[in-house]
Amino acid sequence: METPASAAPGAGASADPPAPGGPSAPGRRRPRLPFRRAAPQGALHIPLRVRFGFLTPAVLVLLAIIGWPILFSVWLSLRNADGSHFVGLHNYVSIFTDPATLTALKNNIIWLVSAPTLACALGLVFAVLAERIRWATAFKIVIFMPMAISFLAAGVIFELVYQADPHIGVANAVLVELHDTFAPASQYPAAEPRPTTGYRAAGGGYSSPAEYTPGSVANIPLIGYSVLDLPKSAVQAVPATAAPGEITGTVWLDLVYGGGGTPGHIDPGKKGTPGITVEALSGSRVVAKSAVRADGTFALHGLSPGGDYRLALPASDFSKPYAGVSWLGPDLVTPAIIVAYLWIWAGFAMVLIAAGLSGIPRELQEAAKVDGASDFQIFRKITVPLLAPVLLVVLITLAINVLKVFDLVYIISPGSTLSVANVLAVQMWSVSFGGAQNQGLGSAIGVFLYVLVLPAMYVNIRRIRRERRES
Repeated sequence: METPASAAPGAGASADPPAPGGPSAPGRRRPRLPFRRAAPQGALHIPLRVRFGFLTPAVLVLLAIIGWPILFSVWLSLRNADGSHFVGLHNYVSIFTDPATLTALKNNIIWLVSAPTLACALGLVFAVLAERIRWATAFKIVIFMPMAISFLAAGVIFELVYQADPHIGVANAVLVELHDTFAPASQYPAAEPRPTTGYRAAGGGYSSPAEYTPGSVANIPLIGYSVLDLPKSAVQAVPATAAPGEITGTVWLDLVYGGGGTPGHIDPGKKGTPGITVEALSGSRVVAKSAVRADGTFALHGLSPGGDYRLALPASDFSKPYAGVSWLGPDLVTPAIIVAYLWIWAGFAMVLIAAGLSGIPRELQEAAKVDGASDFQIFRKITVPLLAPVLLVVLITLAINVLKVFDLVYIISPGSTLSVANVLAVQMWSVSFGGAQNQGLGSAIGVFLYVLVLPAMYVNIRRIRRERRES
């Protein structure tokens, strides 16, 4: 049988060599490739010297603005107030023995427990609501807008909001309006019977020194109130006339605009006090009451003939106007500042949580609805567990931010309650630059703050590494 031309002697020299990875001739070793294994697609191999060339400037900057200040603060925290002598751990001991620093530490714990949790909860509520309303974008803008305001400006805003005067402070203006809607204040808060009448103060009101019988007349002149503040319905006071079976009388403002008149007498220019209530007491029991008319007259009906009754002006006639709440007082200053913090940071939490919500598969929620789960059950058993990584990020970020809060506390707190609302960052500034000039104690507080932040940073770094490994 004839052999093919390609198999003739000398023809192998012109034959193509076997392709890499293909079959090779028997007994012949596969030639080693002159190049290394191909790099994964997209990987970029950068020489080590180039890497160090780019990293070195950044490392030097970090050492200059972070590393050196930390080391210097640690060194300074071991020195006395002016840094001239070594005192060891004395400044760190002072953190836990100085009353002002202990108050700041206690307040930091309150902030750390309440502020991140409430901000995260509000952000979660806002994020869920934003998915259920038509104007979701506008709603998110309104909630997130406070983040564009600096802490300084926010502090000034809430310092005005919490003003005690209802004419200035918005918070007290709202409270006073709500209170007066359901419990109107008296029109005569500073008035009182003329001392010569003998009326005795009792429980915020006044009672007559003598007893009256039906058919008698009682005159009650009032002082301590401005004529200009009388209700517009008040007219010239007139003497009351006796009526059988009734106790009648007149309650008037015993003052004349511009002066004049005789004390205790109803003179021209003296006006009645409409709206005041007069009560008839039998012992301590109220048996009749009457509202004073525009001309000051009143009449008590339904009295037993021959009975003796004592007249009383109840405390409601002279109650002072509701002045609101002392938001920046010792009892409420810290919660009030935390509310201001929530106003700023709830929008930040909402944005992060809303981004996490958008990544939750809708099929899970729809399947739960098909199985008969309510909206609350879906939220509690599906939405919240799937959002746990995002909620953890928000909590850690806010916890780090809360530990170093300074601006809001320093600006909103008045001088009288700053020591009550004090936190570690404010205390660090106060002892270092606010008059004490104790650089050693201030540095120790700064190092202590840094140590408090480290656990949160460690948890955050571990979370980031775990997510990288999983991806």
